[in-house]
Amino acid sequence: MIIDCDTCVHSPAHQPAHLSAETAGQPPGPAESACSDCVVSVLLGFRDDSAVATQVDDEHAAAITVLAESGLVPPLRLVRSPRAS
Repeated sequence: MIIDCDTCVHSPAHQPAHLSAETAGQPPGPAESACSDCVVSVLLGFRDDSAVATQVDDEHAAAITVLAESGLVPPLRLVRSPRAS
């Protein structure tokens, strides 16, 4: 499995530019909340603009799923953008 946050609809790259200026200093919006409550942020830390795609093998993906289903980590919240296909 390849996890590329830049292809996710929750990524700041997919949010309209005017929203980030309007919401400065306000509580996190849906995209920021989804990113902060994603297993990628929990296990790898918050990503920045220089983040690259992460490849996770099948065994690790299965382990992440078990951990998420057990409530030990949040689930993978990756939702691929239609533009990413």
